[in-house]
Amino acid sequence: MDADIRWLDDPEVFRVGAVAAHSDHRFYICEEEAKTGKNSLAQSLNGVWKFHYSENAPERPADFFREGFDSAGFDEIKVPCHIEIAGYDKIYYINTMYPWEGHFYRRPAHSLGGTKEWEGMFSAASYNPVGSYLKEFDLDKGLLGKRVTVCFEGVEQAMYLWLNGHFIGYGEDSFTPITFDLTPYIKEKGNILAVEVHKRSTAAFLEDQDFFRFFGIFRNVTLYGLPKMHVEDLWAKPVLNEDGTGSFGLELKISMEKISMESISVESISVETGSPGRAEIILADKDGNCVLRRNMLLPGNVKAAEKAEGAGGTAGKENGSGAVLKDGFMEIACEMERADIGKVTPWDNHNPYLYQLYVKLYDGEDGLVETVPYQIGFCRLELKDKVIYLNGKRLILNGVNRHEWSPEQGRCIGMDEMEQDMEIFLKNNINAVRTCHYPDQIPWYDLCDKNGIYMMAESNLETHGSWQKMGAIEPSWNVPGDVPEWKEAVLDRARNNFETFKNHTSILFWSLGNESYAGENLVAMEQYFKEKEDGRLVHYEGVFNNRSYEDRISDVESRMYATPEEIREYLSENPKKPFILCEYMHDMGNSLGGLDSYMKLLDEFEMYQGGFIWDYIDQAILVTDAVSGQKVMRYGGDFDDRPADYEFSGNGIVFADRTEKPAMQEVRYYYGLYR
Repeated sequence: MDADIRWLDDPEVFRVGAVAAHSDHRFYICEEEAKTGKNSLAQSLNGVWKFHYSENAPERPADFFREGFDSAGFDEIKVPCHIEIAGYDKIYYINTMYPWEGHFYRRPAHSLGGTKEWEGMFSAASYNPVGSYLKEFDLDKGLLGKRVTVCFEGVEQAMYLWLNGHFIGYGEDSFTPITFDLTPYIKEKGNILAVEVHKRSTAAFLEDQDFFRFFGIFRNVTLYGLPKMHVEDLWAKPVLNEDGTGSFGLELKISMEKISMESISVESISVETGSPGRAEIILADKDGNCVLRRNMLLPGNVKAAEKAEGAGGTAGKENGSGAVLKDGFMEIACEMERADIGKVTPWDNHNPYLYQLYVKLYDGEDGLVETVPYQIGFCRLELKDKVIYLNGKRLILNGVNRHEWSPEQGRCIGMDEMEQDMEIFLKNNINAVRTCHYPDQIPWYDLCDKNGIYMMAESNLETHGSWQKMGAIEPSWNVPGDVPEWKEAVLDRARNNFETFKNHTSILFWSLGNESYAGENLVAMEQYFKEKEDGRLVHYEGVFNNRSYEDRISDVESRMYATPEEIREYLSENPKKPFILCEYMHDMGNSLGGLDSYMKLLDEFEMYQGGFIWDYIDQAILVTDAVSGQKVMRYGGDFDDRPADYEFSGNGIVFADRTEKPAMQEVRYYYGLYR
């Protein structure tokens, strides 16, 4: 397949050639590497790349990916980094409107009936910047002779990928990892990876979040060498029972080199020569005591698989064995039977107790091939009598909405910023976070697990400008709404969110997205999460603006900026659902003085479960003032960006440099009363 620039205009093309979304587990070649975290199977491509900026697609160097291309005229750029922060293009901040309003007329594809005005909207636009990236690399020793994939953890907004002149794939969901298989075209030395990033595509209609509109490769890029047997996906299923005992189940997807076998000895766990191997599952407590150990023989009638392949059904063809043949490898799905493990220590904000899970793969000769560590916790989330309980106790959310932010690097942040945020949370009695309005970097979920921060994990979706115009609800060209051509794109975003982060104990709510009105496509997202039956609740605020969907979308009544009296009125009139404020207080200027009025509602109504302050951190960029020569913080509108929502980018309880504002005293005091 060849790349097609017209994919930028088509909402039905959003993911081409990518590996299926999967869990965010780390994997290692041996136990020693798993303990130290040093991974010979991973090779970072972060660093300096060659780079070319173009103002639009017609002007881009369209053949830059071809072998032998002369890139002498290219600049250099750091990866990860926003292209605007590197000095190219303009910096834009906007809240509800789309950034092109007043400059270009654009309406979402298929939203206005049969009109074809959307064709060429982005691919032929006079302004739609393009970043052309090139990275030359040799494979590290640990990756030689293995299947090789590349994972992009975050690319805004639409990306095309080539390796050594061969087209690999395309993707659009900016804030979840996307993985591509490079194996068919990888070499030991002299590889050229080419990435073409477009600032806007149809994804721009789905990513209308209240933030600076950047583009580029802004999160880590990593190569992985996959062992001959590899855990492609794992889904840990811990259950906390009412009596304090626990049970544990596990689903695995394993890929391996296609081999032949005659039989497997189930009784002895050993396997005859040529058999695929086994998975060992170990669960240990914090002190290293083993609470569960299971050996699971890898299923799959490989003879049947070979027969199916010989019949012409190779790529992805299933057979009766449960194996799938793909590119010379078998993919096997297997499930460990649920096991009781006696009394367990529950996980919550006060005691975020985590157990250590290991999945170890052994080949047919019982040699260790791969080790996968993962920390999991036991908790029980319930909705009973219209009240949310965690481990049998009423859940109270002392939360904040949190953008990823650095005043020097924008949304391109590292562990230092994440650890500083966690320290601020714990010091100020913040026990919950909403990932507004996109998935965050993987380490943030780990930190929330380890520190007991309840998470509302939001999918990468906001279409504010398509249904609210100048403050009025006007959904004449709303997406995704009921437009069938947009359904799969938003389902893909829900799937990416779930599959990547499904093992994190801290996630109590899956959120469909933010401020995207309501419609049948949102119903489909809700159904997707419900069908997983993972014990979490589903959240979405937008049904407040379209009550015809309130019985079909969201387990909770969620609102923004409702007054205490409006909350009291709802909860006093036979409410249908527990109440959460997904955004409240709006800490802009001299704000947050009325927090006590909301906190007192926790004593009045059990069905009131708290909420998330808007928001945690100012979005401001540190620049050198041309007149004074001093370093200053610049907000929306300070970059001649129009349209703009100006200082609306600054409504955090900490400044952009993470200095606490005076309002934090209110947060610390009142949140401390209801821990």
